[in-house]
Amino acid sequence: MATVVLFDVDGVLIDTADAHGRVWRAWARARGLDPEAVWVATQGRRRADILRLVAPERDPAEEHRALDRLMAAEEPGFRAFDGAAGLLRALGPGRWAVVTSSRAEPTAARLARTGLVVPEVRVCAEDVSEGKPSPEGYLTAAARLGADPARCLVVEDAPAGIAAGLAAGCTVYAVASTHRPEELRDAHVCFGSLREAAGAVLRAVG
Repeated sequence: MATVVLFDVDGVLIDTADAHGRVWRAWARARGLDPEAVWVATQGRRRADILRLVAPERDPAEEHRALDRLMAAEEPGFRAFDGAAGLLRALGPGRWAVVTSSRAEPTAARLARTGLVVPEVRVCAEDVSEGKPSPEGYLTAAARLGADPARCLVVEDAPAGIAAGLAAGCTVYAVASTHRPEELRDAHVCFGSLREAAGAVLRAVG
């Protein structure tokens, strides 16, 4: 039985995939890059890691500003996934955290704006030296909650995040909100949506 749940945010708690796709594809086209190749490279990764991977010759600060402008136009349309708010309330404070490749300030603002609880423990892009698929984020969250990683349940939507959770020694549930189930087969269990996963998550933590 798990003692705590560690959630990814984008694609798990909040439906942002279409917006992220529009942002990264627009950014790629403006720089003469292959939009689809860039979009594939973004999956589950921190923005800084993506930029190093797809545009190592460009000024990161300038590209962050450009991406911030594009993302700001999308933010009002973000919505929490069906069942997310109820699941987080049912878990209660101190029983869950978020581990995300997004930065700290946008993450907290996005959770609040979509009507979700902002947990005390949030491990964001700035909090780790290596992003997913490194296990650092999940190990950091487990330590902050005082939990053994082997007693942590991770909920993810992307292969990189699943790999991170497994490498940390956690049980991993996947939700097929942004990837096909066959791409998520490394997870212990795969659900079609967060609402489908909610009952199993609650049962896992007793």
